[in-house]
Order: sequence, then structure tokens, then C-alpha cells
Amino acid sequence: MTVEFWWQQATAPLSAETQQQALERQSQLTKPPGSLGQLEDVAVAFAAWQGQVKPQINNPQCVVFAGDHGVVAQGVSAFPQAVTVEMLKNFVAGGAAISVLARFHTMGLSVVNCGTAFPADQLSGVIQRAVMPGTNDFSQQAAMSHEQAQQALQIGAEQIERLHGEGCDLFIAGEMGIGNTSAASCLSALLLKQDVNALVGPGTGVQGEALSHKQQILAQSCERARALADSPLAALEQVGGLEIAAMAGAYLRAAQLGIPVLVDGFIASSAALLAVQLNAGTRDWMLFGHSSAEPGHRALLTALDGKPLVQLGMRLGEGSGAAVAVGLVQQALALHNQMATFAEAAVQSGN
Repeated sequence: MTVEFWWQQATAPLSAETQQQALERQSQLTKPPGSLGQLEDVAVAFAAWQGQVKPQINNPQCVVFAGDHGVVAQGVSAFPQAVTVEMLKNFVAGGAAISVLARFHTMGLSVVNCGTAFPADQLSGVIQRAVMPGTNDFSQQAAMSHEQAQQALQIGAEQIERLHGEGCDLFIAGEMGIGNTSAASCLSALLLKQDVNALVGPGTGVQGEALSHKQQILAQSCERARALADSPLAALEQVGGLEIAAMAGAYLRAAQLGIPVLVDGFIASSAALLAVQLNAGTRDWMLFGHSSAEPGHRALLTALDGKPLVQLGMRLGEGSGAAVAVGLVQQALALHNQMATFAEAAVQSGN
């Protein structure tokens, strides 16, 4: 997609007919109505997305988008930015958590450099799409220009178009970038029109006095940006991240092409909120994998009316929480597709 404001184009329609047929099937399975809880909702949602009463997941894919953040210069992270490039190597080598989970689920994994502070163009196995060497320090100025924000959104759209051509039927966006909980906190605060201090958490492990300092810097950053963030896109430009923009672009394009997305934790959900505010129809194509231990995630889930599948106290990012939930999604479909109906099992339903 190269058309300006491509994200405003309509999202793919859901099949109301197949959704109703799936609901009817659920009512006929050998169990009390509603007894499988959210697993029933997941199966019905996939029926509506795929247009078939017995949906299948055959090609789940995860893309990890990486980018650094200039605000790290203000001492808001426990780790240096060099870690981002080292983690890119780890993703590709198979040693990161998301790498392990992708192998476990036989899920495709791609890694995209959206703009790291340290050079990463020599890394084999990494898709190179760097917009700039990390964002500007948004406590002092806009994180990125209007053109750079559009370019970062485009990165996500391009990856989805690639995966769509390969038959992807479930998408997870992961992220890596030192300082990105700071960006996600400020972006969420501006989009939700909330106090950023209510959303700020430890991120990579910032505690005590360092956490208080982080809260102060982010409050000042939001105060600087608030008057300039008069639209969701402007909020992204002021305090967002390149990888967050790419995730939002991926969610938007996935909804347009009819690919369901399983949203990860706090940072991924800030991108999801941005995508939904740019195009409300994007929400129809989202499931939420888990509830993060980051305090701001609850506010985002509330705003998105998201019901996470698991709550495990995770706050790693990378798409790891959503990847853990892939197994639940597959089990939901297996139950929906393979359980016997009362008629097939010759069991009286009691109706």
C-alpha cells in the first residue's frame, strides 16, 4: 500500500451468517451452553473471520518489529540501547523466548529492523527497513516527523501483505526496543487522555527512585506534546516509536486483508489502540492474548474492550504472551470442530 492515508480504507467484512451457524453448532455440542467460556467465543469469532463453520489455523505468523527510543538518554531504562541489536541476533539465532514459542507452535517468525540506535544492517536473517537510527528524544522534541511516522506505518503494512501472500491465517506482532514502555506509556496517555503516571510501570525493571524519575520525565514529555497531539497520528509523531507504528500499520492492514490478529501485551496494545483510533473497523479483527503485569495494560484493555485469554504476570514483550495463547486458540477450534453434537452422540440435550 502506497496510497496516502491507506489506513482509512475499509476493513474486511465479517460473515454474520457463518457466525450464527457457529453459535448454533456450539448450542448443539455435548456440553452445557457456555460451559467452555471464552473458548466458545474464540471459535465463533474465527468462524466469522474465515467464513466457515469449522475454522482452522494452518499458518500462524509472528513478526517482531524493533526500534530504539531517544528518550533513553533521560535515564528511563535499566538497559542500554546496545541490547536491542544483541536481541535481534538472539531472535534470529533462536534463543529468545518468542523464538522458542514460535518453534513450539510451528509458527513462522520474522524480525524487522525499523530503526535501531546501533548499526544492525550487517545482521543476516533480519529484514532491514530502518527509518532512522532510533527516534528523537521526545522529552525535548517530536519523536519523528510526519513522513517518518507514515513510513513506519508502511513497514507493518508491507509485512502483512507479504504474509497474506503466504497464506497467513493468524498474526502476532512482537516488539523489541529499549525504552519502548516509555513510548507506549506516553502514547497511551495521549490517546486515552489520561495521566501518564497512572500507566507507567517498571518496563525492563526500573524500580524505586529510578521509577520516580521515569514518571517525572514521561509526565514532562506528555505535557510538552499534549497541545501538539491533536490527532492519533500526531500523537504517534510526538511520543511514539517506530516499532509501535509498524505494529499499528500491521494491525490495520491485517484487518483490511481479513487476517485475525492476536494482540500481545502493553506495548502491542498501545499500537492496537492507535490502529483502532485510526480505523475503528480494525477492532473487529482482534483477539487479546494475555493481561500484562505492566499497570497501563489494564487501561488499554478496558478502552479496547479486550478480554485477554490468559493472565500469567508476563511483561516480556516480543509477542511472547500472545504466542503462549496460540495453544488456547488452537484448542478452542479443536473443541468446536471435533466435539460431538447431542444428535451424533445420541445424548439427550435436556432442551
